[in-house]
Amino acid sequence: MMVKTALTLALIAAPAAAQLPPGWSVRPDRGEAAQVKFAAMGSDFHVSPGQAGAIYREADKVPGKFHTLATFTQTKAPTHPEGYGLFFGGTDLQGPAEKYVYFLVRGDGAYLIKERDGDKTTVLVDWKASDAVQKADAAGKATNKLEIDGSGAKVLFQVNGTTVYELDRADRAGIVGLRVNHGLDVHIAGFAVHKL
Repeated sequence: MMVKTALTLALIAAPAAAQLPPGWSVRPDRGEAAQVKFAAMGSDFHVSPGQAGAIYREADKVPGKFHTLATFTQTKAPTHPEGYGLFFGGTDLQGPAEKYVYFLVRGDGAYLIKERDGDKTTVLVDWKASDAVQKADAAGKATNKLEIDGSGAKVLFQVNGTTVYELDRADRAGIVGLRVNHGLDVHIAGFAVHKL
């Protein structure tokens, strides 16, 4: 009886694991992985309101040049504007020195590019309005196709086929994945990573 009780207490005290599709991992900004709600829907994915974080597969690690894309549909308005999008250059994603560059859009028609290095983030492009970003309608719905093209001399950040920013960056190796901020309900279609 004592062993069973100790085991039960240990299970209660253990942090909840995220319920993710096979092969996927999550690194939440805060809290526990289980607070990031990410599920497969056929060949697509859906993020329900929860904690912000990076969502990725080890299989999507690129050695250098790459191209990634996905179409994101914000299905309803969040309580305040929050972003969703892609990242690249992911390293140590489960450790204290996590690093990646991320590219987000949000429902007010703006985009953002930042670099995470451990607990610190560096703004490369602060929230900037762009006609390329579809704004949310009265119901809070918006669909945007995002791409990060790291196949050439510069890394290109594209929204709906339009390049909104070019980044001089030689080091492109690492994991490529998805990033969704907290409180968003987003459907993700056509996510792909091309290793070049």
